[in-house]
Amino acid sequence: MKYNPLGRTGLLVSELCLGTMTFGGQGGIWEQIGGIAQESADGLVRAALDAGINFIDTANVYSTGLSEQITGQALRNLGVARDDVVVATKVLGPMGDGPNARGASRAHIIAQCHASLKRLQLDHIDLYQIHGVDPLTPIEETMEALDTLVRSGAVRYVGVSNWAAWQISKALGIAERRNLAMIRSLQAYYTIAGRDLEREIAPMLAEEQVGLMVWSPLAGGLLSGKYLRDGSSVSGDGRRASFDFPPVNRDRAFAVIDAMRPIAEAHGRSVAQIAIAWLLHRKAVTSVIIGAKRPDQLQDNIAATTVTLSPEELTTLDASSALPPEYPGWMIERQSGYRAGAKAGELPKTS
Repeated sequence: MKYNPLGRTGLLVSELCLGTMTFGGQGGIWEQIGGIAQESADGLVRAALDAGINFIDTANVYSTGLSEQITGQALRNLGVARDDVVVATKVLGPMGDGPNARGASRAHIIAQCHASLKRLQLDHIDLYQIHGVDPLTPIEETMEALDTLVRSGAVRYVGVSNWAAWQISKALGIAERRNLAMIRSLQAYYTIAGRDLEREIAPMLAEEQVGLMVWSPLAGGLLSGKYLRDGSSVSGDGRRASFDFPPVNRDRAFAVIDAMRPIAEAHGRSVAQIAIAWLLHRKAVTSVIIGAKRPDQLQDNIAATTVTLSPEELTTLDASSALPPEYPGWMIERQSGYRAGAKAGELPKTS
């Protein structure tokens, strides 16, 4: 297991992160996604820690707090030392029926942080993330609330999830001008079948030294290799059957799966391991979040860390999953050579 700095910090997190969205299964979509009770969750957490994973991600909205509660109790049941694990959680979604029981306002962020600490049975949260965009709350208010939590000691680092590149850049500018806690990570959807993040978000992350946590690396199970082009599952089960998310261009996805199968066979690995391994080879990626309902699923995903893809295999996978040209990307690429030879004194000709 490799460990990477979380963005521009000294905090080291494992290249795989245990996601706990499957813990609880209480209410609404969570009944379709998970349903893992305490004893099974203890086993999954133990297996992750034994494999070298030191990073766990949850959210207050997962099963309306039950996921956090189970996660915290698992750490307590297993006797895990606080310094041996990096715990991340998120805030934004509805935690009640009232209009203010959601969002990224100062009131909601601070109240929910303390509620999460209680459920997790912790004295601090290592990474506290805004779980999406709140169109009503000014970014200034959100950043000031996060800074309050950092300065109080309740939170060590802050991040966001599912934000656009311009929103993160704006938040970073606000934080720098006002001397507030900086955004250190982005949690975003990224797969070999869904590379949209590479257009503007990935270059921004590199420029600003913000870490990237990847959610749904298998596109909701579609890249596990057990689904057929007609939408059916080889094993007759799977989350996509009842919860078809995230959205995926299936023609592109199955073209990628077709390219991964021979590579998986050559390595004696699963298609899912190749999909995760491809992400682990991407420079922008800090940690890939993996979730599981069963120990064998977790172990299969963890084994992806031992897959080394050759330059030729990476080229094949990149070609099969390449994004179609889009403006202004193709123009930026076209113009990138205008000053490329400046250091060597050999600027390209323009005519």
